[in-house]
Amino acid sequence: MVVKSHVETAGPVGSSWLKKKYFLGMSPATIRNEMSELENFGLLSHPFTSAGRIPTKLGYNVFVNELMDAAVISDEERLLMQREIMTAMQDTRLLIRESSKLLSRLARLLGVVLSPQINQGVLERLEIVQVSSEMVMFVISVKGGLIRTILMQVSSGLQKTQLDQLVVLLNERLAGLTLDEIRRTCQPRFQDLSRDETGLIQLIVERSTELFSEGPESRVIQLEGTTHILSQPEFSESTPMRELIALLDDGSSIIRLVEHEMENQTERQCLATVRIGVESSHLSSGKLSVVSAPYVRSNLQGMVGVIGPTRMNYARAVALVEGMATLMSVPSYPEHYA
Repeated sequence: MVVKSHVETAGPVGSSWLKKKYFLGMSPATIRNEMSELENFGLLSHPFTSAGRIPTKLGYNVFVNELMDAAVISDEERLLMQREIMTAMQDTRLLIRESSKLLSRLARLLGVVLSPQINQGVLERLEIVQVSSEMVMFVISVKGGLIRTILMQVSSGLQKTQLDQLVVLLNERLAGLTLDEIRRTCQPRFQDLSRDETGLIQLIVERSTELFSEGPESRVIQLEGTTHILSQPEFSESTPMRELIALLDDGSSIIRLVEHEMENQTERQCLATVRIGVESSHLSSGKLSVVSAPYVRSNLQGMVGVIGPTRMNYARAVALVEGMATLMSVPSYPEHYA
């Protein structure tokens, strides 16, 4: 009752409020005694001597893990989600953008969507485009519609016929392998091509980690709903607001928060993880919580979630995040998305 009331009012919850709201058949003094016991257990605290109580981080965890009832998304909201997501399914970037907007709008929190991790993607085709006499662009296309482009410098100009022949050879040897497999076995796969006149084979072997791996800076991260979270009373003071703004400006920190301990956990596909009172290099106040879930497109795992104050409606956040992750996920290599 204290958690639900605090989520609704954003203020300390007193015994008289609980008696009136929940029609409890006991006196305010009895309610105060029970709340005092919960405070002794570390589940509640009170910010001022005469004020009511608010949940602690431990209290929120107990509520989420043991007491929270599952929320149900309305039929209207479910139809809206299905309609908006289905129209964007064939374009991964559009899907990421639209899903974060919709999630933010429905949850009234910060909606976050991370693009799938391309490392486990299966190479569909590798193209090499000559940009200038000393620069080529590698275009790496993986199943599921993700494309990665990388510019690299070469020692001299290349003839188009040489480049075309090399691209055919590369695709014969590499297409159908995951990028991780290519990176790990690149050198032995090209041992018989040590006399390559273009120098590109040697370049690919030497720069295989850069070409076929993905760092945090390469991930697409979409944030929507900054105004929703900045309008929360928890961030009306200067210190929490500065911490929040610094976090929003650091994409790598947001990726670490949303993906915390979730890498490669495809068995948890579409199931939400709740992290309460998160802390990072930017956050010391412990006033933020994250609800996130993995989605999978053609065996590539991305993340979808919401970030908001610890005083959030966790049941609704979990229902929305899991619903969105389910809609965004598609089976492995469906023909109409390949």
